[in-house]
Amino acid sequence: MHTRLLAAAVLGFLLSSAAVPAHAVSKEMVELQTQVQQLLDMVQRLQSTMDARMGVLQNMAEKTADAANQVTATVNTLQQKLNTQSDALGGKVDTVSGQMQSLNDSVDELKARVAKLDKALQDMQSQLQTLQAQPPQAAPSGMPAENAPSQGLPPAPGPGMASNAGNANNMGNGNYAPVPSMPAADQKPPMQETLQAGERDFDAGRYDVAAGEFQDVIHYYPMDDAAGTAQFYEGEIAYQKQDYARAITAYNAVLEGFSGNAKAPAAQLHKGLALLSQDKRDAGIRELRLLIQRHPQTPEAARARSKLNGMGVKIVATK
Repeated sequence: MHTRLLAAAVLGFLLSSAAVPAHAVSKEMVELQTQVQQLLDMVQRLQSTMDARMGVLQNMAEKTADAANQVTATVNTLQQKLNTQSDALGGKVDTVSGQMQSLNDSVDELKARVAKLDKALQDMQSQLQTLQAQPPQAAPSGMPAENAPSQGLPPAPGPGMASNAGNANNMGNGNYAPVPSMPAADQKPPMQETLQAGERDFDAGRYDVAAGEFQDVIHYYPMDDAAGTAQFYEGEIAYQKQDYARAITAYNAVLEGFSGNAKAPAAQLHKGLALLSQDKRDAGIRELRLLIQRHPQTPEAARARSKLNGMGVKIVATK
């Protein structure tokens, strides 16, 4: 801007000088015009130099901005890759952790079943030893030894066995025939009927009655899958009464001893919810994630996902 004003001033001066008659132009005026022309040339060269340097600086600024943009894009790409790798590594860690937990659960279940079998064998062995240790009953006088009843076993009924009235007559005649002892009635309840009755009472809200029926199933049929179902309902009764510690114990009995039971997904879901109700957040989240991994297509897994999403907890995808 300054150079243009200076050039305009010089041009005006020259024009005014041109209007003066030629004879009035002195030597000093010619020299002044020469100096002004030189000054104009210097100003033009300075302007050209400044324009060139400004172009170089602008070009360098543009290149610097492009380089900065490229560096920013590269950093963002690296950050995304690091985040992706971190998520993948976290997913693998969770997957391995879930697999280890599943393996531990399987081992625990196997140990529980072996312990139950061992206890059943010990009970049978104890009963056998008790029977073998009992001495045989002495035959009554007048009765052959081979007709004496075996220990703990009633004599087999036959056409020659007299009735109680006949025995009384024989006793009066001096011929004694013992009255056979009747076998004890089997108190073992039918499994399916008892389990179904317990489920009906549970649905009707008769929890105390249902608990007794489920306990009968667990007591008389400890190795059957129905015992696992009964254990689940015992946990449900405790859960309804907000006795979460007892409920978790019952759910663990299902998950450890009857992992293949149809109620196992529900047991794991309700165990996780019970832990959350006890303010055990990490343990509850771990159970819900384990449920999603073990039974991903079940309604219980869908409820677990909904619960975790509502809590703002990330659900790691498992393979």
